[in-house]
Amino acid sequence: MTFLMNFFTLIFKAVTLPLQLMEVVGMYGIYKRVFPFLMYKISSTYNKKMNDKKKDLFSNLSEFTKGNGPLRILEIGCGSGANFEFYPSGCKVVCTDPNPHFEKYLQKNLTVNDHLIFESFVVASGEDMGAVKDDSVDVVVCTLVLCSVNDIPRTLQEAHRILRPGGALYFLEHVVADPSSWTYFFQHVLQPIWHCIIYQQNQHQRQTPDCCGIISQHLRQRLASRIQRVMAERLRNLRKRHRRPGWLNSTAAAAEDDRPSRSPVLPESYVP
Repeated sequence: MTFLMNFFTLIFKAVTLPLQLMEVVGMYGIYKRVFPFLMYKISSTYNKKMNDKKKDLFSNLSEFTKGNGPLRILEIGCGSGANFEFYPSGCKVVCTDPNPHFEKYLQKNLTVNDHLIFESFVVASGEDMGAVKDDSVDVVVCTLVLCSVNDIPRTLQEAHRILRPGGALYFLEHVVADPSSWTYFFQHVLQPIWHCIIYQQNQHQRQTPDCCGIISQHLRQRLASRIQRVMAERLRNLRKRHRRPGWLNSTAAAAEDDRPSRSPVLPESYVP
């Protein structure tokens, strides 16, 4: 299987050569204009398939509203605003994305989701959101983004910085499959194409580095029970080291059982 995986990976690297040449000669900007359009078209179909999961994930966002003011959400890598329909009415939304061409499609999405208060669009990567003040948002949302950033620890540190004490990070990720599965095979074979599509580095991971001082409250995902037990123990050890309540540890592969949690945080990591 390893031979086949390497063989087909090589083939797909050859297939992506034209896109890589576009980047070398400075024409990749054309693709960066096309990519937001493609994502805008795909997002509606994706939301239909993930509707129940996203509703569950974002069901308690309102509980993080501080005082009498509106809930303030910052979304990292917002894309075309695929999560807007799941946000509570009246909340303020700050959107960040390194691709400025997404803003046009965000505006289109906002006409449909007029229950939101759009605050600003910040052209920035997850690793460098310097335009956003410290402790300034109630919730950070990050869906299908950690797999496409160049520096996961730095991105999580930035999320930690901009979240107010007691705020929460909500995320949903696809991570590496079991090495014996065909899903794992195709994840690695298609890696060259994925890299070109998102114009960023990508590595499928079972877990993100324990580096940012964010504490896990409740994580779920589709994992073998043995892995769940191992990672649940890892989470318990993390809690002993970090004592700042109300934060969410972003260890994407960690999983506990699905019994209801007393914590208002309900993130979910997802293996496709």
